[in-house]
Amino acid sequence: MSRKPKPSASAVVQKPLKEAEVGDETNCDDDKPCDLSDQHENNVNNNEGTKPAAEWKFPRKKALLQFRCKVEDAIRGDYLLGRSYRSLSRSSRENRNNVSLQQPPLRDIALWGVPLLPSKGHDATDHVLKNFLKARDYKVSEAFEMLQETLRWRRQHRVDEIAGEPHPGPDEPVSQMLYARSVDRDGRPLCFHVYGVLEDREACKRALGTKEKVEEFKRRVVQFTEKVLRKLSFEDGGVDSVVQITDLKNMQSQSVKEMRGVLRSTFWMVQNHYPELVHRHIILNVPLWYYTFHLLLLRLLHQSDKSKFTLVRPAKVTKTLLKFIDPEDLPVEYGGLLRENDEEFSTLEKVSEVFVRGNTAKSIRIPIAEPGATVVWDLTVVGWDVSYKEEFVPEDEGSYKVLLQRSKKLSESVRNSYYINEPGELVITIRNPTFKKKRVLYRTKFKPTVPMYLFFK
Repeated sequence: MSRKPKPSASAVVQKPLKEAEVGDETNCDDDKPCDLSDQHENNVNNNEGTKPAAEWKFPRKKALLQFRCKVEDAIRGDYLLGRSYRSLSRSSRENRNNVSLQQPPLRDIALWGVPLLPSKGHDATDHVLKNFLKARDYKVSEAFEMLQETLRWRRQHRVDEIAGEPHPGPDEPVSQMLYARSVDRDGRPLCFHVYGVLEDREACKRALGTKEKVEEFKRRVVQFTEKVLRKLSFEDGGVDSVVQITDLKNMQSQSVKEMRGVLRSTFWMVQNHYPELVHRHIILNVPLWYYTFHLLLLRLLHQSDKSKFTLVRPAKVTKTLLKFIDPEDLPVEYGGLLRENDEEFSTLEKVSEVFVRGNTAKSIRIPIAEPGATVVWDLTVVGWDVSYKEEFVPEDEGSYKVLLQRSKKLSESVRNSYYINEPGELVITIRNPTFKKKRVLYRTKFKPTVPMYLFFK
């Protein structure tokens, strides 16, 4: 099955054209085809002084104007879903009510909470339409066909009803496989698809062993996707896409048969019905068997979409994710410092970093001038393979050093705390026995603490 080419990811990002305010006069008549070109051209010209000249290239601006008019005519003519849907919907209404409705119901149609009728003047309508244009290389007819197919698919599968269904409980397997958590450096939500819970064939059969279970899982994928997308903002300057992270950790080759169909259907659902809404696909802990499967999928994609995919082997997971996500926003299970329901640190508390060269040791010293407080620290090392030691060194030479953590090999993020009863410094020593430079990320905070013996007094 051939796929339409898509635009380059490096294409100039265009801001939505400003629509006439609701209630303003338009050139649209209920009984005639819509012509929004003159009205929209004036709005664009009024804003040209505040936009770079290269931002609105004429062919793309022209394509958007044509697409707007095509969608407007289709909605007013009641054929946006296709001619067959038009005749079917009208006949069913007439049979039920014995009269034709004066105003087509398509006039209020919306996609991800955004009205599609351009003459309504919603600020985000142009942005949604432009996503379909980008996905079809600004070819108006192909973009319109894609929009029709998406709307028909949503109606056939009752996507809006699925989105409103109760969400699975936190203990259900699907909630452990599909969840949104944190954001990337540009504020895009991170959507995790963690298939490692299906680590063997038996687990796959329990979750996806029958056709009914597969269909139910697909419904939950649609529900999860819709839930995340409805939090996006398609208006000027808003976050309009997500980052999808697929984790294949612990996936065995025995599970390939059950998972291949699920991965393929999820892949094409996003490509065909959620255009330009996934900014990047990051696939973690990729096993060797997945490369062949992935190459077969990529053969059907445009080069611009191929560039959105990043495949990561287990040894490079943390290093790769930190290219796109701040360490305070990266979950601890992926080598970051973000913990669920964290009461000590927030994502607003920034992280410091140091580098430890190969075959050397480096000490992180945290001075503490005033006693009576508890120091809390988080630390992680990109790539691990280092030894780690913690100690408190008093300022008074007559006091003893306090060994908080003996030297040990570090294999996960560390959090610890220590109550300070005299001035000194906390010393964290990282020894790197490898030849590669290691990146150490850490953060600290102090909080006033009442000692327990005073509390009991």
